[in-house]
Amino acid sequence: MLDLLSGLPWLLALLVSLLLALPAALLFAQVVLALRPDRPIPEFPRPGRIAVLMPAHNESTGLRATLMQALSQLQPQDRLLVVADNCNDDTAAQAREFDVTVVERFNTTERGKGFALDYGVRHLESLARKDGLPPDVVIVLDADCELGPKLLPRIAAVAHATGRPVQATYLMHAANDGLKARVAEFAMRVKNLVRPRGMHQLGLPCGLYGTGMAFPWDVVVKAPLASGHLAEDMQLGVRLAQLGAPPLLCEDARVTSVFAKSQEGSASQRTRWEHGHLAMLVGEGPRLLWQSMRPGKGAQLLQVLDMLVPPLALLAMLLSAWAVLQLLLALVFGWVAPLLVTLLGVAMLGLSIVIAQQRWASDILSLAELGRAPLIVLAKLPLYLRFVVKRQVDWVRTKRDT
Repeated sequence: MLDLLSGLPWLLALLVSLLLALPAALLFAQVVLALRPDRPIPEFPRPGRIAVLMPAHNESTGLRATLMQALSQLQPQDRLLVVADNCNDDTAAQAREFDVTVVERFNTTERGKGFALDYGVRHLESLARKDGLPPDVVIVLDADCELGPKLLPRIAAVAHATGRPVQATYLMHAANDGLKARVAEFAMRVKNLVRPRGMHQLGLPCGLYGTGMAFPWDVVVKAPLASGHLAEDMQLGVRLAQLGAPPLLCEDARVTSVFAKSQEGSASQRTRWEHGHLAMLVGEGPRLLWQSMRPGKGAQLLQVLDMLVPPLALLAMLLSAWAVLQLLLALVFGWVAPLLVTLLGVAMLGLSIVIAQQRWASDILSLAELGRAPLIVLAKLPLYLRFVVKRQVDWVRTKRDT
């Protein structure tokens, strides 16, 4: 019994080491797989009717440019619906200057993009009942994004032909040339391009990232859109996979936007994303993992594991701190196995970051600048501590410069 009790701390240390090394291993596998040659999606004919759904909360600053780009890619039989959601500016008035449909939604309790999307789909559904012509595909666009060439017809065609939700490559650009902003741009490129590209190489589903998303009509009308979760797009992607409609990456279609310029806006944006991700990981991760650990659920299991990979900065902090602790325990008690597993995780994480920088982000960061990134990572420690002591749970729009 004494031998068993004395072995429990070692076993616990080994288990924690494995749990921390697993996301690093998955990240490494995704980066390596992403190095493989492209696995392109064939060209498909454009569907007859496309509906673009654009939720907009106080977006009068960037709305006009996005509307003009979207309308230039649509045809007369298509529809663009703007949902001015809980706005107290002139978003709705500006949208009505264009040949689009505008509805306004006011609800002080059900706040968040998910509720606006559900409201928009229900409105499209009522219009379809009136004229008997539902759209073939519904595309969700943020009101402040920039569309790549032929983005809308391309993702609409893929969604219509495959019967699956489609996510275009969504990239965000730094608002300034500072190292902190470029590190954030690099992390977003790894999350939204490199990792889903690696999943796609094996025919596995990707996540949903909030804009540049195309849904077949019969999928979107049944989708669980109404949500106030901070990571409603991540939540939706996993739930759609459970319902038999796993999202598909269309890498050659691009949509971009810019990080908030102001320090206040940047902090708000980062808090919403990362607290939302962690809330999904902690709140729904164990249940989703258990549900996907069944025969025939391999693709869904890998998608859930992908969701469970923490933000890169947090993963680097956890692995580094645990490695230091395991080194001390190895020196004192001779616990070699937990230390080796942890060091393997650190190595895989570091190698993944270097490969991603060299192959996909050398235009953003140099290797020398990447070596200074740990200082940026440490500065995010208060953000993660706030998740424990005072996490953000309500959706708050990012404050942007005008």
